[in-house]
Amino acid sequence: MMQTAEIYSAEVSIEKQLLRLYSSNNYCKEYRVSTSRFGIGHELNSFKTPTGKFEIEQKIGDGEPLGTVFKGRRTAGIYNFKNQVKEDLILTRILWLNGLENHNKNTFDRYIYIHGTNHLNELGNPHSMGCIRMSNEDIIEVYNFLSLGSKVFIYH
Repeated sequence: MMQTAEIYSAEVSIEKQLLRLYSSNNYCKEYRVSTSRFGIGHELNSFKTPTGKFEIEQKIGDGEPLGTVFKGRRTAGIYNFKNQVKEDLILTRILWLNGLENHNKNTFDRYIYIHGTNHLNELGNPHSMGCIRMSNEDIIEVYNFLSLGSKVFIYH
């Protein structure tokens, strides 16, 4: 008998600051996130989190250690969690989103990611610059489930 591969997708609730993972439309698990402190929006340079239907366009960070720092989507060292910095770092993994609707089709050009963060204490509250921040352990787990083309739905 032929087995079919499970298809994973995700939903992000901005109101609840949660990412929910689904397998073939069945709920699997939820994770605390942090979306934009500037609210919801789709305009270039707005630093707002977009809403609607998206897909994973690129995955960056395969096999990199937890805490890997990315600058311009390239590795730039390992973050020392004992030395907190204010800078909003992109850590561990990057899931780069592409908008599938007219109002959010500029999402890829806005560099909106789901990524690990150095601001773990802010998860559960909107504090990002438009991206969806996750804990570094959680982004590794979600990254391993979602594939290129996996669907992501972000809503209020």
